[in-house]
Amino acid sequence: MARLFSGIQPTGTLHIGNYIGAIRQWIPLQDEYESMFCIVDLHAITVPYDPKEYQRAIQNVAAIYLACGLNPNKAIIFQQSHLPEHTELMWLLNTIAPMGQLERMTQFKEKTQLHRDAINAGLLNYPVLMAADILLYKAVLVPVGEDQVQHVELTRDLAEKFNRTFGETFPLPNVQISEGARIMALNDPTKKMSKSIPNSFVALTDSDDEIRRKVMSAVTDVGGQKTGGGGQMSPGVKNLFVLLKLFSTERIYTDFMNRYSSGELQYSDLKARLAEDLIQVLSPIRKRHAELMEDPHRLRATLAAGADAARPIAQKTLREVKEKMGLV
Repeated sequence: MARLFSGIQPTGTLHIGNYIGAIRQWIPLQDEYESMFCIVDLHAITVPYDPKEYQRAIQNVAAIYLACGLNPNKAIIFQQSHLPEHTELMWLLNTIAPMGQLERMTQFKEKTQLHRDAINAGLLNYPVLMAADILLYKAVLVPVGEDQVQHVELTRDLAEKFNRTFGETFPLPNVQISEGARIMALNDPTKKMSKSIPNSFVALTDSDDEIRRKVMSAVTDVGGQKTGGGGQMSPGVKNLFVLLKLFSTERIYTDFMNRYSSGELQYSDLKARLAEDLIQVLSPIRKRHAELMEDPHRLRATLAAGADAARPIAQKTLREVKEKMGLV
């Protein structure tokens, strides 16, 4: 069976953008591929974080994975730092990674702007570690958000260069981006929804009342834009319709779109409908997540079992790489 790899950092609050862009598309894929779903904790320490809260943050992501429907009987769910093979392969790939290409990475530029007082080599080498994550398991599919596509392209470049230099070793991974992966901020629909922007997102663990409050306060039309009836749809309204299409039924989506086109839509009705549809999807996830967080032993055991399952695959690949590089 072909293998896939993907992961999420244990930082901030996971929200509906993470769910649509990554987690939701993982659920059916775990039946079609040998699936590796990682909590990429080594990636997250390239920016300032609280070590005292980090274990709980890692467990929080594990609980989200399980609450959303990932099944440890079908997929390997594990913590990146439990397997030192990730960082060892990263170093080996660093020896063939072009410096200029790393400096041109969009996320490197963005993070160095955000963390001017904490720029480190880890930020520069972040994409090489991601390449190691993927290539270590010879994954052929990488379901990720749109913002990670450039990193997967670098992974393909490094795989090709390694194969060309040392002999055929790695398959070239392909990206899978989910429909509606680019969810925009509720309070500023010109920017992507982000856990670093307060009030821009609906968290997967928000209460029903919090979901209603955030959706009802979302930005819609601005300035003198016409409300429906042939007017150009504003970014805020477009974002609400994207979410409605993703979280509601086709019938409801079509009905609201027809009302918009005829100029008869009240945005308060659209927001109220979207809020209730979000609640219907997210409430079971929130409740299951809360139950799992009450059992940290189970979460640690799940991650330990996943690491045990991933380790033989990682060790086999690393041994092959070192042999081809003349290291053993």
